[in-house]
Amino acid sequence: MFDLKPLSKESIPAALDKAMRYRLLNEPLQAESICLDILEVDAENQQALVTLLLALTDQFERRLKERFRKARAILPRLQSEYARLYYNGIICERRALAHFKQGGPGAGYIAYEWFRQAMERYEEAEKRSPPENDDAILRWNTCGRIVMRNPELRPADVEEIMPRMLE
Repeated sequence: MFDLKPLSKESIPAALDKAMRYRLLNEPLQAESICLDILEVDAENQQALVTLLLALTDQFERRLKERFRKARAILPRLQSEYARLYYNGIICERRALAHFKQGGPGAGYIAYEWFRQAMERYEEAEKRSPPENDDAILRWNTCGRIVMRNPELRPADVEEIMPRMLE
């Protein structure tokens, strides 16, 4: 294969800017690659870990299981409990959105459960949030609004599902 070329430590700030720009341009594979390069020379760089996690969640609609697993694996490397809870919420929220957009039998039930998990993580993050940081509240409210505006997002009704499972 190829021997990848290492970044210099001095180039990390500019590389982080590029990774964030690629995410904004909806090019998560490029952002992911840049973050992996940064983490090769600075394994605990929190900004690179968060950007990598977000770049992975940007790919949920295409490769859900693999990207979900990789995003979740980053959580223990985040230094603050708030960050672990908050970004776990984002992972759950984006998984909910991926299921919702993909549709199919039971997608509304599955998405609903992932939105609820996201909201629970955001509630826990809110308790640990730094002063003047309402990001967890903003995310919780977004999830709540999505669920309230889409009647197909609801808890599974066992009586409704059982006949289908028996078919």
